[in-house]
Formats: sequence, structure tokens, C-alpha cells
Amino acid sequence: MKPTMKKSLVVLALSSMMTTGAAYAATNDAVAVPTNSVLPVVTQASSQAITIQVNGQSIAEHGYQKPAGKEPMLPLRAVTETLGFDLTWNQETMSVDLKKNNTFTTVKTGEDRYVINKMFTSLGVAPELVDNKLYVPASFVSEVLHGSVAAKGSAVSIELAEQVKHVQTTGVITSINQSVDYASIHIQGVGTEGIVLNVGKDTTYRMLDDTALKLSDLHVGLTVSAEHSEIATLSLPPQTPTYRITVLDTNRQTDMLGTSGLIEEVQQDDQGNVSVHIKGAGLNEQTPNEVVLHLNKDTSLINKDGEVLEKSALIKGAQVIGFYKPVLTKSLPPIGTLGKSSLAIKPSSHA
Repeated sequence: MKPTMKKSLVVLALSSMMTTGAAYAATNDAVAVPTNSVLPVVTQASSQAITIQVNGQSIAEHGYQKPAGKEPMLPLRAVTETLGFDLTWNQETMSVDLKKNNTFTTVKTGEDRYVINKMFTSLGVAPELVDNKLYVPASFVSEVLHGSVAAKGSAVSIELAEQVKHVQTTGVITSINQSVDYASIHIQGVGTEGIVLNVGKDTTYRMLDDTALKLSDLHVGLTVSAEHSEIATLSLPPQTPTYRITVLDTNRQTDMLGTSGLIEEVQQDDQGNVSVHIKGAGLNEQTPNEVVLHLNKDTSLINKDGEVLEKSALIKGAQVIGFYKPVLTKSLPPIGTLGKSSLAIKPSSHA
């Protein structure tokens, strides 16, 4: 994990831890193009034919190099399918979606805007449609697919290492996205902070005792350790393909809620019981934007990596993410108890 990804995030949790991108082409070699469509179609006339090797094996399809071209153009489907990607052609947008494990990307005909896990990058060359086949610049393989490309004369050699270096990152889940085509888990912060773990059908989920879990078993407030690629997008927050997620808490509570905001007030009664008043925004539509949470004897402070901190870190003005059970009073603001849950804290600069 790069140092720039780390945030000074703190988390309140039980002292006994809760157990807890590429373009898609048509479904066949030819791209179905409506006769009334206006497309940036080019011709290979006067272009030099480029032979292609993928992982040491020659493929039947050829690329081309235009006389004034910046770099060789490669047949998208032939190259990426040989590399093991699944392609989907989107007729309305004249674009292709590519997917392999936890790598997602989109390529659109005539646009120098390549999507990597929902973020855009430019290569200086737009995809071109030739004889109903989509071609991309050779740099697409290196910059988007993170492979290696070597060009010599009229030949291009491509390699895509299957063993990507993995790294471990620990953090508290602050949100989970489970759309039809895309799933991700945000840890170590909200908004532009933390890191987004892109997950897919090949991602595994386990408890510490190796009990198998599903994505649907996870929830906000859990502390997890993620095994993911060392490669991440330059977006805020960064996104990275994730291979394994281990829940570090010993217990799970699937109905947890969360509120992100500032601590307006910290109170302590005569018996030493502490409560915090948080005002900000709920992590989802069902969560209040303002809440008072009581700490109990089992609650302890931990940082974003799950390390225990002193309760002196709980101060007015700190930016926090509070996790709690949905049993709340009907008062304004509602009142609840942390209990077997957690509260993430990032001290403000003026606190």
C-alpha cells in the first residue's frame, strides 16, 4: 500500500474485537454497426501490417501502423480474449466493456477516454473501427491492462503476467456497493478518503477461523484485512482489485448503522459513563445525520488499522464515523448505544 493512501483514521470498537481495468467488444468478431450510424471509421490503406504475439504465441489477427501513426493499433477482441478477458459490446454507445477477475475497463469508438474501474485515462490515441473491428493503441495493453508491450519493426509482442503482486490492507468498512455489474467495499474512510476494494466472483471472504462468507455477510463497522493488488488507480479514493477479504472481528451484526460527521460534544456523567454527539451525514438513507451514542464498558478506541488507542483520542471537534445498532430513541437527535460496534475518528487539525 502506498503511504499516500494511509489516513489518520481512528475507530471506536469493542476491546474484545467483533468477529468479526479494458474495453468490451461485440459478441462476435464483427461489430454490428447500424447503417444510419456516423462512426469514425478508418482504412488500413497504405498502413503497415503488424504481426502480434501474445504470451509467446502468434495470433491470427494482425494490427496496423499508419504512416503518421503514433503507435501500432491492435485488434481489441483478438488480443484481449487471448489474454482471458470477457468482452461485451454496447450497441447504443458503440463501446466495449472488458472484465477479467477484478479488472474492469471500457473503450468507446473514437474517444480517447479509457475507463479503468470507473475512472478515465487518456492515451493520446482514440480507438478506431476498421472493417467492423475495433482497434486500440498498443499502449492500451501497458497503461490500462498493466501488461508489457515490445514493438520491433513490424512485430508486437505482448505479455500479461498472471501473478500480480499482492499487498495487505486493514481497515473498517464504511460502505458496500453491490450494483448488478459492479461491487466494491470502501474502507478506512468516507468520500475521498480511504481505499475502495473492487471485488468480483473470484474474491473470497473468510472469518479468522477460515469460515467461508459471502459479500452479503459483510456490513459497515466490520474490521477487515484485504489482500489486493499493489496496483491502484490515481483517483480519490484509490481503487484496487481485491482477491481475499478476512473479517477480523469475532462477531458480526448485519443490521449495523453508521453516521459520519463531527463530534459536537463529549459528555460524562457522575458514574463515568461517556456519550458523544455526532452531527454530519448518515452513511445511507436509513441512517440519521445526527445522533448521540453512549459508550459502554466494552467499547475501546482503535485506529484505522485496528490498533487500540487511548480514550483521550475521543475529543470535541474530531471528525468521526460512528457505527451502532438500529435501536434508537425517537428523540431529536436520536440516542443509541455503541455496544458491540465501533466509532471511527479522525482528529481535526484545530482540535
